[in-house]
Amino acid sequence: MKNFNRRDLCVALSALAAMGTVISSAEAEGSSADPGDTVLGTSRVIPYDELKVIQMPNGGTMRRVMSGVLPTGEFIEIHETMLPAGKMPHPPHKHPNTEILFIQDGKLEYLDNGTPIPASKGSVIFSASNIMHGLKNVGDTPANYIVVSVGRQLKEG
Repeated sequence: MKNFNRRDLCVALSALAAMGTVISSAEAEGSSADPGDTVLGTSRVIPYDELKVIQMPNGGTMRRVMSGVLPTGEFIEIHETMLPAGKMPHPPHKHPNTEILFIQDGKLEYLDNGTPIPASKGSVIFSASNIMHGLKNVGDTPANYIVVSVGRQLKEG
């Protein structure tokens, strides 16, 4: 093991403090640090103003509604996103879960396996499992949408 200088020690202590904050926050919410281990078996109302606003690198925001495993075994993750004009949430990608997007406001372009398809207020986008997809705000105003992601929780074995 290498000897720590003061700078390395400060970085390590900062990382440990951040991990403690994440764990404490998850415990305070009655969940584990891994949302895939959280069983969503209780009905509830989640007031919108209680959803924490997360600032995204692209200038947008995200509000995570919930993330965990349903009692029937499916993993579900729901969030609301505000995507600034001209931006993408991330590069096109694919994953095993299925996503359904409910477009609340804005003018978007959905990339379905490289094919651009327009989507605007009121549109619903269904993104099938393991299909390359992406999203871009092609309008002049922010776009708002809700994502519901469902799939089997794949655990490393």
